[in-house]
Amino acid sequence: MEENILLKKTRNSTYFFLGTTIILAILLGISKMKQAQDKRYDTSTVLSKIVHIQELATVKYNYAGVIGYKDNYKVLNISVPLTDKYFLLKYNGYLKAGVDFSRIKVNINGENVHVSMPRAQILDIVIDENSVKVYDESDNAFNPIKISDYNNALIEEKKTMRQDAIKQGVLKDANGQAELAVKSLLQEMGFKNINITLEVVLPELH
Repeated sequence: MEENILLKKTRNSTYFFLGTTIILAILLGISKMKQAQDKRYDTSTVLSKIVHIQELATVKYNYAGVIGYKDNYKVLNISVPLTDKYFLLKYNGYLKAGVDFSRIKVNINGENVHVSMPRAQILDIVIDENSVKVYDESDNAFNPIKISDYNNALIEEKKTMRQDAIKQGVLKDANGQAELAVKSLLQEMGFKNINITLEVVLPELH
């Protein structure tokens, strides 16, 4: 009799354990399904998050340079003696390159996402006017230095900064930085398959 009672208690405990395990498994499954549903993002949400990391995806080159300027009067393309003017400018500045994230296009299919990015471009070229110092400046009464001479020298220097940065691969660096930032963000958001492509730029027809 006692053995039967003990056997019944054991069976009841086993049934209770199995029942509890099944219920917990169901609850965990529902919880995971709910979390998966909560992690689904639409295109506008993804684009909004991408735009917010644009500053992190820019590439910045710092510059400290010297500008040499020299000019004189010319008549029939012949330099007039005693009309030389010249100066040296020392400056600090920077150049920024990056991708315009507002032009990014996103296509979402479940855990798959395709991102189409425009190619990087020069965003800003700045010479800090407070850092500019003038050295070795001429003082020629026949051809005095004007404010426009300084301005023109700085404008030409910015063109040089742009050309040098492009030669050094700043646009390639900016494309890579943008792709890395976007991919890292999408991975954190839970996307499994991420495909990032750059827009194809067709050459201009003249």
